[in-house]
Amino acid sequence: MATLKTMLGKCQIFNSRTKVISCLFNQQNGMSQYPKVQEELIKSGEAHKLSHVPTRAALNDQTSSLAHDNLVNLFINYCMRDGKKVLARGLIEQAFENIKRLQLEKYHKCDVEEDKNKIELNPKLVFHRAIQNCKPVMQLTPIKRGGVPITEKKSQFLSMKWLIAAAKEKDGNTRFHLQLARELIDASNYTGRVIKKKQDLHKQCEANRAYAHYRWS
Repeated sequence: MATLKTMLGKCQIFNSRTKVISCLFNQQNGMSQYPKVQEELIKSGEAHKLSHVPTRAALNDQTSSLAHDNLVNLFINYCMRDGKKVLARGLIEQAFENIKRLQLEKYHKCDVEEDKNKIELNPKLVFHRAIQNCKPVMQLTPIKRGGVPITEKKSQFLSMKWLIAAAKEKDGNTRFHLQLARELIDASNYTGRVIKKKQDLHKQCEANRAYAHYRWS
């Protein structure tokens, strides 16, 4: 009699478990595993066509990272020497860390709230602002006398080149990434040696303005 009761109890437990599993299974099947866009593609037949379209592999410089920045990557390539990109990337990352540290020091030293709001704490925004401020508008060429307009690509190249050159002009005790961080902060505030170099170039272009009509001489 006892064995019969235990067998009936096990059957009841098994039935209850099967009911729970069947409910979960029905709920899972009741929910669609595809978004609405994919369901529309399946209904229209476009999904079957797209499944047979060959996909091209991503290039080496393509990424889906949210932290990727094309301008920073280009600046790393300009800093790179002898193919040592890992070293160049590490120097730029250390420069960004120094920018963050130097800006935080200025931020905590300020007592006025308005002065604190003027200090940019994001290193990437400081970098972009520095590149934009250092871009020259004109350049001097030996063939075309006088100042001539400059393309956006050439202007960006000169901006980065001047910043790297200014960071290299340092004493032996200062590291490159620390000097680069200082130059980027100065350039983002529209001060420093690179801004002065840009202004001197514009002054030379204005001084040679009288020869601007000798373009094909």
